[in-house]
Amino acid sequence: MKRPKTRPLALRSREYDAMLSRVVGLIDEARRASARTVNTVMTATYWLVGRHIVEFELSGKRRAEYGEELLERLGADLTGRFGRGFSRQNLQQMRQFYQAFGPEQICQTASGKSLLRETDSKKYATLSRKSSAVSINDLAASFPLPWSAYARLLSVKDEQARKFYETEALRGGWSVRQLDRQINALFYERTALSRNKAKMLTKGAATKREDAIMPEEEIKDPYVLEFLGLKDEYSESEIEEALILHLERFLLELGGDFAFVGRQHRLRIGDEWYRVDLLFFHRKLRCLVVIDLKRGRFTHGDAGQMHMYLNYAREHWMRAGENPPVGLILCSQRDEAIARYALEGLPNKILATEYRTVLPDEKLIADEIDRTRRQLETRQRSR
Repeated sequence: MKRPKTRPLALRSREYDAMLSRVVGLIDEARRASARTVNTVMTATYWLVGRHIVEFELSGKRRAEYGEELLERLGADLTGRFGRGFSRQNLQQMRQFYQAFGPEQICQTASGKSLLRETDSKKYATLSRKSSAVSINDLAASFPLPWSAYARLLSVKDEQARKFYETEALRGGWSVRQLDRQINALFYERTALSRNKAKMLTKGAATKREDAIMPEEEIKDPYVLEFLGLKDEYSESEIEEALILHLERFLLELGGDFAFVGRQHRLRIGDEWYRVDLLFFHRKLRCLVVIDLKRGRFTHGDAGQMHMYLNYAREHWMRAGENPPVGLILCSQRDEAIARYALEGLPNKILATEYRTVLPDEKLIADEIDRTRRQLETRQRSR
């Protein structure tokens, strides 16, 4: 039996576009709300973890001697159970967070005062004596900023400046990027020196295009991913992602010496997060090969960043019996492609010479980058 013919739906219409816009807005807001919810719970949890660490240290008779040992042991135990996010450095930051934003400071904030009005004041008052007295959900209301913002605020050593940035971030609805920009621009100091402080504050509250954070970026915040135990494997563009994938296969096909370790391998230095595009282990050289893809022209800053990665890899990723890691910087742009090995700083010239002999020719890799990028761009334009 033949089905009756139906009239095709005219999808491209003003009504459809309006409906699509509403649905996109709904999903964007839902993603932001999800990120906010996770962030508040995460921040409250880290505050309580910091509280437990401080209380345990204060109860010890020789806390000065075992303070760092405590963080190492606790970090190892938590990492074994929950995975990433509980290194000694992270736990130290949680301890600092509790010390900087203790119960007294929370009660002085607008959100803390609101919580006092909404809940039993006697129950909340015990917060200064017992960390388990208030639930994580109750405590979360006291931390309206995301955890990454509090982590950035901890780097501000002056207490008055830190309170100023926290207040302005709340008042102006600053994103973490805007907060970071204002701290780097010494906004507190410039406001303190300004004769017209009201005008300075109004001007400082203005956002810039680069301050905006997309919903998917909030969801993929490294802190959130660590807290939820999720992996982070994404790139800034389809072409870059496809190029990294191709280079991964290309290096593996050069011979059996390259062993794949990871892609978009994350590392944290200070309060900043970085990603190494590709990480290999070279079996013959017995060393890690850190590969980073840069868009645009090669600069001295790229070399400096690679050496920072290598120093980190030497300290945290290198194992006993291995040679020092080597870095490969790949730059791709329309007029040329560059591949450069970072071999400076190796223990001796013999080792550097051996690396150059065994590693693939830089020109071969640069030619492959250029050829692949052109193919990908052509394929994308033909879609």
